[in-house]
Amino acid sequence: MAKTESKKSDKLSGKRQGKVSSSKRTSGEPVVGRDSSLRALLRAPQGSVRIADLDPAAAPGYPGKGKADAEKQTLAMGPKISDLQERLYANGREDESAPRVLLILQGMDTSGKGGVIRHAIGMVDPQGIHLHAFKAPTDEERQHDFLWRIRRAVPGPGMIGIFDRSQYEDVLIGRVDELVPVEEWEQRYDQINEFEKELTDSGIRVVKCFLNISADEQKARLLERLENPEKYWKYNPGDVDSRSKWPAYMEAYADLLERCNPDSAPWFVIPSDKKWYRNWAVAQILLETLQDMDLGWPPADFDVDVEMERVKSC
Repeated sequence: MAKTESKKSDKLSGKRQGKVSSSKRTSGEPVVGRDSSLRALLRAPQGSVRIADLDPAAAPGYPGKGKADAEKQTLAMGPKISDLQERLYANGREDESAPRVLLILQGMDTSGKGGVIRHAIGMVDPQGIHLHAFKAPTDEERQHDFLWRIRRAVPGPGMIGIFDRSQYEDVLIGRVDELVPVEEWEQRYDQINEFEKELTDSGIRVVKCFLNISADEQKARLLERLENPEKYWKYNPGDVDSRSKWPAYMEAYADLLERCNPDSAPWFVIPSDKKWYRNWAVAQILLETLQDMDLGWPPADFDVDVEMERVKSC
């Protein structure tokens, strides 16, 4: 690691350790008396963050009995989410200024981004979903600034956009693998904040979920993929390379949770060692977000009575 980066990392790390208690938190204190939603419970701490203080095996706010009824609890949200998503989509068909939602899923390998998409987002009409998985930049994408490819994937009016990884990859990987100078990845935090403000100012609800998995659970999931031939396709040798840099990634994640967590585009820390809780929690956060948008049905742009008579007479 370059000397400048090492000194900066030591300084940031020391700053966090000096301000944060060693007691376990799930992901920030609930806003008691003002907001009892799951979003308040899972909101990333505002201020200094240490990933070690965020319990990846917790299940805060879960109303059921645990894994035994998790599927039932999650599926029970389906009709509500589906109705609200249809309203969102209907408004976007004719109105370019209609609201939209951008759900960002970020986390270490095996944290469950694909599982969330299948189980939580899979409950809604796919025609109203815009899914984009960000891989390593292509040659064309490298010719532009790092946000160019992100802007091209922003969801249109009335859509729910899902980012499987996101603009944060260009901070995380660029920083940990030293792909760009320290000064460059440092600037990207501010650039991302400005970009997300543009999104929210234009009517996009930005919901960012950090799928927080422990190193032990990741190891178990990687081994499971190697022990089952049906899961070989999920295994990527590069995941072990990233795993070997776990402390550096956790420090990088802590910094982005600290520095890119405004009220307008908050981070939610989703404990992800329990797959059943992870899926339920993201679905619940999406439901709460849609409910807050006070979505109605778009009015008719034709004379209903006239059209009723036309239909009856034909």
